Amino acid sequence: MVQVAFLGLGNMGQGMIHNLSAKGNLDSPLIIWNRSTKKSEAFAAGKNITVAPSIEDAVSKSDIIFSCVSNDDAITGVYDIALKIPGGVKGKVFSECSTIHPDTTRQLEKVTKAAGAEFVASPVFGAPAAAAAGALIFVTSGSKAAIETIRPYLVGVMGRQVIDLSDDPDVGKALTLKITGNTIILGMVEALSEGHVLAEKSGLGTENFEKFIAALFGQSPYLPYSKRLTTGDYVREQPLFAVDLAAKDARHALSLAKSSGTTLPVTEIAAKHLASVKEEMGVSGDITSIYGILREAAGLPFIEKK
Repeated sequence: MVQVAFLGLGNMGQGMIHNLSAKGNLDSPLIIWNRSTKKSEAFAAGKNITVAPSIEDAVSKSDIIFSCVSNDDAITGVYDIALKIPGGVKGKVFSECSTIHPDTTRQLEKVTKAAGAEFVASPVFGAPAAAAAGALIFVTSGSKAAIETIRPYLVGVMGRQVIDLSDDPDVGKALTLKITGNTIILGMVEALSEGHVLAEKSGLGTENFEKFIAALFGQSPYLPYSKRLTTGDYVREQPLFAVDLAAKDARHALSLAKSSGTTLPVTEIAAKHLASVKEEMGVSGDITSIYGILREAAGLPFIEKK
């Protein structure tokens, strides 16, 4: 009997947990923990899920522990508690899916192994919709044995593909790939926003520009992101890719670039625009809200009133 737990119930965690509980062929109900027990209980209703009242309770009862939380401080705090449970964590496998700095991941691996458990860095590529559809791309780094332990819950359950970096002893490489990959998302949103603003200001029209996006990039994330701009979905009460998380990813990328002796000019521009989004919209800002900032810079309203 293998008991699986999942820590974190954010936009990504919700889809991952749903698929893990429904399609993971689990021996027993999935144990979940979130800072808000009320939120966890509401989400778990009618599902193959048990809500743990604490991190200690979830980890002590589980053999495999997945986690996906908002940032470096949050996951460090989770592990500070998880690794100090009575009875210890020897023999358990921790699979960490958050987008954090590679150095944070290396430290988590160090303390996890020192506590007698196995650690797998397993960040994911994909938006919340991909998480809900079980179509995430996992990047795994750690011991081959530990990765094999979590593999049954990846492709066909929470994800559609695994990029395996187990041959590299540095688990930080998985997060270097994740952070570097996210600069492409930042650049994509920047380019789409600039293009749509130019299309509107020049008289071409955003509809015609989106026809081009559909024709050339229709099978890529470009089109759904473009539609978020043209439908006004860059202003919403609950962001899909919150401005604070996007800004955190940009900071990590710029930090990596500086330590590696290179620069990321597009990411630098995106970071400035994200700062403007945060100033104008607060925590409700989304990565796509960059479009509103560029519209304003061009003399257009932040969002076109329908």
